Amino acid sequence: MAKEIGVSLRAYHSYEKGERGLPIEALVMLDEKFGTDVTWILLGAKAARVQHDIDALEEFETSLDRFLTDQGIRIKSEKRGAIVARWYRSLTDGKEIKMEDVHTWIELLRE
Repeated sequence: MAKEIGVSLRAYHSYEKGERGLPIEALVMLDEKFGTDVTWILLGAKAARVQHDIDALEEFETSLDRFLTDQGIRIKSEKRGAIVARWYRSLTDGKEIKMEDVHTWIELLRE
C-alpha cells in the first residue's frame, strides 16, 4: 500500500497508527487508485460511496418504474422522488429496504 500511494513503509505505518496525518498527495493517490472514501479518512464521517451508490440508485429507480408500469400505478413525480429519496437515505445509512416495504410506501401514496 505504501508503494501504491508513494510513501515509505515507515511513513505508512505511522499513518495507520494515527501517529502522523496523511499528506494531501497520499489522500489524492488513495482516491485515484482505490476510490477510497476520503471524507471518512479525514473526518471519520460516512460519505456516499459514489459509484456504488449511483449504480444502486439507478437499479432501484429502474425497478421502481418497472413495478409502477407493470401494476398500472400512477403517482405524482414528487411522491416518486420521495420514495427514491427515502430508499437512498436508507442505503447510505446501511439499512436495506426490501421491495415489499417499497410497495407498501407506494400503496400509501397512490393517487
